[in-house]
Amino acid sequence: MIHASAVVAEGAKIAGDVEIGPFAVVGENVEIKEGCRVGPHAVVTGRTRIGPRTRIFQFASIGEEPQDKKYDGEDSALEIGADNTIREYVTINRGTGDGGGTTRLGDDNWIMAYSHIAHDCQIGSHCVFANGATLAGHVTVGDYVTLAGFSGAHQFCSIGSHAFLGMYGGVGQDVPAYVMISGRPPRPRGVNSEGLKRRGFDAKQIRNIREAYRLVYRKGLGLEQALSELHARLESQPELALFIRDIQNSGRGLLR
Repeated sequence: MIHASAVVAEGAKIAGDVEIGPFAVVGENVEIKEGCRVGPHAVVTGRTRIGPRTRIFQFASIGEEPQDKKYDGEDSALEIGADNTIREYVTINRGTGDGGGTTRLGDDNWIMAYSHIAHDCQIGSHCVFANGATLAGHVTVGDYVTLAGFSGAHQFCSIGSHAFLGMYGGVGQDVPAYVMISGRPPRPRGVNSEGLKRRGFDAKQIRNIREAYRLVYRKGLGLEQALSELHARLESQPELALFIRDIQNSGRGLLR
C-alpha cells in the first residue's frame, strides 16, 4: 500500500491499510488512521494527526511550519478529523505556540485545489472550500460553511455555521451563522436559505432566521436593542441560538 519511492519516516504511525503514493513524504511525528490515502508527491509533516478515511491528493502540503515570523520552532500540531477530502496543492499549516498550538479541522470537509488554511485556524465539519479559498491565521469557521472560489478571511475573524462567502469575498470582520456574503467589497446579502433547505431547516425556521437577519442588518437598530429583541424570541425559535451567540461573541465586530 506504500509505494517503493515514498519516503516514510521510521517514527510515523501509519495504519495498515493506508495508501501512500509515489514520491510522497511522511514525517516522523505523523499519525495517519485507517482508510486514508496520500497522493503522489504530497508532503505530510510536523506533529500531524490525520483521521480515518481522509484523502489527500497529489502535491498537497499538510502540517508544515506556520507562515508566521514569530514562530521560533516551538512544538505545535495539526489535527484533521475523519472523511475529509483535501485536493491538489492545498496547504494546511500547524499551529503556533502563542496561538493555542494547534490547527484543527473537523470531519467531512471538502477542501478544493489551491486552498490555504493558516496556523491556529479552527474549522468545523461539513465545510466546502472552493478553489483558492484562503484563511489567514487564527480564523474560526463553524459547521456547514461554504467559501466560494478565491474567498477568504482576515486573521482572527470568525465565520459562523451555515454561512456562505461568495466568490472573491475577502472578509475583515466577523460573519454570524446563516449569513450570506457577496460582492466587492463584500457585504451581507441576506440568509443562506438554499443551504439551510438542503440541511433540513423547514420553511418556518428559515422565515424566523430571515426576520432575525432583518432585525440586525436592515431595521437600523443598535446592536444591543436588536439582541434584546432576539433573546425575547429565542425560547420559541431555538434556531436563532447560533446567530445570537456569534453576534455576542464577535471579537472583530460584525461585517455590516
